[in-house]
Amino acid sequence: MSIGPDGTLLPARFTGLCLTALPLVLCVPVAAQAAQEPVAAPAAPPATEPVIEFSADEVTYENEVDLVTAQGRVRMSRDGNYLAADKVSWDRRSGRVLAEGNVVIMTPQGDKLVSDKVDLTDTLRDGAVENLLIVLEGGGRIAAERGSRTGDVTQLENAVYTACPVVTAAGCPKNPSWKITATRVTHDRASGRIRFNGGRLTVLGVPLPLLPIFSIGDGSGEGGFSGALVPGIRVDSNNGLEIDFPYYWRIDKNRDLTITPHIYTGALPALETRWRHLTSKGAYQLGAFVTYGDIPDPDMVDLTPEDKDGFRGFFEGNGRFQLDPFWTVTGSLRAATDKTVARQYDLTRDDRLRSFVSAERISLDSYVAIEGWAFQGLRSTDKQGRIPIALPAVDARVRLDDPVLGGKVELQANSLAILRLDGQDTQRAFASARWDMRRLTRMGQELTFTAFARADAYHTDNSEETVVDIYRGQDGWQFRGIGALAADLKWPLIGQLWGGSQRLTPRVQLVLTPPTENLDIPNEDARAVDLEDSNLFALNRFPGYDRWEDGSRVTYGLEWAFDRPKFSVDAVIGQSYRLTNEPVLFPDGTGLTDRFSDIVGRTRIRFGRLVDVTHRYRVDKDNLAVRRNELDLTVGTELTYAQVGYLRLNRDISPTVEDLRDKEELRLAGRWQILPYWSVFGSTVLDLSDEEEDPLNIADGFEPVRHRLGFTYEDDCLELGVAWKRDYERIGEFRKGSTFSINFALKGIGR
Repeated sequence: MSIGPDGTLLPARFTGLCLTALPLVLCVPVAAQAAQEPVAAPAAPPATEPVIEFSADEVTYENEVDLVTAQGRVRMSRDGNYLAADKVSWDRRSGRVLAEGNVVIMTPQGDKLVSDKVDLTDTLRDGAVENLLIVLEGGGRIAAERGSRTGDVTQLENAVYTACPVVTAAGCPKNPSWKITATRVTHDRASGRIRFNGGRLTVLGVPLPLLPIFSIGDGSGEGGFSGALVPGIRVDSNNGLEIDFPYYWRIDKNRDLTITPHIYTGALPALETRWRHLTSKGAYQLGAFVTYGDIPDPDMVDLTPEDKDGFRGFFEGNGRFQLDPFWTVTGSLRAATDKTVARQYDLTRDDRLRSFVSAERISLDSYVAIEGWAFQGLRSTDKQGRIPIALPAVDARVRLDDPVLGGKVELQANSLAILRLDGQDTQRAFASARWDMRRLTRMGQELTFTAFARADAYHTDNSEETVVDIYRGQDGWQFRGIGALAADLKWPLIGQLWGGSQRLTPRVQLVLTPPTENLDIPNEDARAVDLEDSNLFALNRFPGYDRWEDGSRVTYGLEWAFDRPKFSVDAVIGQSYRLTNEPVLFPDGTGLTDRFSDIVGRTRIRFGRLVDVTHRYRVDKDNLAVRRNELDLTVGTELTYAQVGYLRLNRDISPTVEDLRDKEELRLAGRWQILPYWSVFGSTVLDLSDEEEDPLNIADGFEPVRHRLGFTYEDDCLELGVAWKRDYERIGEFRKGSTFSINFALKGIGR
């Protein structure tokens, strides 16, 4: 390098120097004069001064005023604070650092400040600036006329804040969907809080008033902050106008509580709370909704007004804890004081509340689950005393590492106790072993051999209280042995077709099983049986353990798959034939009562990403009547689409078998994006069942179940919408009716 006549270093770039020692580097004569003076006794070494690393195209030092000037691509950093500018002047006497021209400052937390001129101290942290833009690490932006920073606190005047992008994907400027303007903005980086004085919210160009003083989180990941959340507004035919005022209380980094009062014009107020807690082993949350008011009679029984008023509540909680790499504990609690509180206040649409606790151990070759289950029925016909409680339910499985006779062996042990306050009680236990061996022949066939054995023990009390005979069983102890041998052959044939590839797979399965005792054993978990493509080749086509399909049979079917660019077809069809004439357990209408079963199949066709249709069916083997007809169709893109769902079950089953009732239903849904970010959506469900299909159904062949209609605006930082919902559900004297709701959410904003 060289030194110019005016003391300028030309054209060198310095990096990693201590700026406080820079004059000693530049002023060589001063250092020489000091060397001629007598050497003093050694002193203690001075404390290490903070280092400012810098680089620049040109550095000038003015000895008279103790001023250092760096120009041309100046880069400086100290204690994690980074500065880039065209020119930086440092007054060593006052400690003032003046940065000019394309100034960018980065903090250790990731916030970025952009301006043309910044006045700082030599810590590169504190200072003042005019006409600045701050880009927060959480994604928000603040533009202001002037500002100053002291420590972690930044004070801004006449500022605008938004968490929305201000440029398009092509880099062109655009107006943010929402912004907050304020006369004064205070950003505390240590707490992650942004405070507004004299603020006003503008949404899609429409100004809205705000509180004189309020604050939000900056989205920096520091966690939530205690304070009020955005209120909600709804109107429905039962409660009138509803306004809720949620308040969020951040107790600690891993615990918080949300309290939401609900005010109604047509009902008494309600209070909702939700507690969340993250622990070292897992997390859980608890919620409650409580109120006082009129309780509709689900059984249509006239009560006195005193009997119909009372405390109403809905309680829920769930959690999951990982105790060690193998053991996991999961739990869920849901309960209501009456059958209609959840519907009236739109807490859930479920017609049955489920509570459970489960401890599971999962490893590569074993599984153990210890569980307990309880249910609460919310339908008008539900009798709580007859709804079972499963406690305990134990299931253990292990897969042997070493092959046995060339096949894999899996062992299972299971026990279950079912209790009722008013009805049949059942306890069962069984142990089973299954052996599977898979082989490929030289011709490409896939051959699977299976051997299965199981031993059961049952104990039953109060079986006479079960109304349906085929579910009842016998009181006392019952024992049963189950065995089966099976062989399954698949032969995939692959070739070219119509510019694509096809795969044709004939499949044949032989199952041999001796007569099995079933009727003396109660049926608790194998009731909703129906032949379909998913269980056609199952070893046992009953859905649970309490019933076993005995009698040898042959099942045959055909799978076909065709693929070409932007078009594919996937289809399966099959039937089974029973080899014996012995009576069967399946109720009439399930498609499995005769030697030949009904014909079942599924076809799925896809045209690129625009059309996806799936059809499932079951055809009566005797008269080709369609016993199951299910269609699911989706047409369109992710933004604009139409969906059609149709289901008809025409099984002609006795109405006393409540788990297999016939029905006919039509579901329609769609979404239309009319403009960028603006869309209209709607859906409807229609019950097409009549008395001929289901004598227990009160529908007249065209009964609406629910409708939904609304419009919404949604981009990457704003969601705004209005929706109408009409629910025709009836629980005794309760009618749900219509509900109007307003949805408003500012994305990217912290609590």
